[in-house]
Amino acid sequence: MRIRANLFWAVIAIIVGVIVLLGYFFTNPTLTSLRELLLRWGALLAAGAIFLGLFNLFTVHWNKVNDQSEGWPYSAILIFFFLVTLVLGIIFGPDFEVLILFFNYVQLPIEAAMMALLAVTLVVGGFRIVSQRRDVFSAIFIASALLILFGNSPMLLGGSQEFTRLISIVRDWISQVWSVGGARGIILGVALGAAATGMRVLFGADRPYGD
Repeated sequence: MRIRANLFWAVIAIIVGVIVLLGYFFTNPTLTSLRELLLRWGALLAAGAIFLGLFNLFTVHWNKVNDQSEGWPYSAILIFFFLVTLVLGIIFGPDFEVLILFFNYVQLPIEAAMMALLAVTLVVGGFRIVSQRRDVFSAIFIASALLILFGNSPMLLGGSQEFTRLISIVRDWISQVWSVGGARGIILGVALGAAATGMRVLFGADRPYGD
């Protein structure tokens, strides 16, 4: 019975995937309408999954507060702001002034602090790499990181114009050529991996929906 159920869901997934893919390659009105209907169903399922995730988040932290376990005050703060933002967003909409205030003075500073910590962590990690493995690539990594940090710092304002211009040119060359090229390569790798995973699901090689 379990094998038949897994086979049934595999057939459903393959049929839906083929219809959606064919809808992008052919302009048949019926096929296009069916593809849009399936995509809307997928969006509804994704929204339902998000709500389940939020409910699970609330439940976990609520149980943590009830049990008075370690770190429960942070869970209480999370639950409070979770409920406040949820209620205000449902009643007044996402453009409500209080929600914008929360975003500008709570969310953005937290994101900025996280980015600052990430930059410091990368620099510290780079120095650890150099101390443990001293080669050309480690030296290039540290030199590039320091150059980017120094090139974006206010210290350049007090330097000579030619030196500032040279640092800015090298910084832009590294950040706009090498960094962008590496980021695009990573994005292409992610896209190819997602396509390969989708094809495996489409052909029934992987069946995550049957577990």
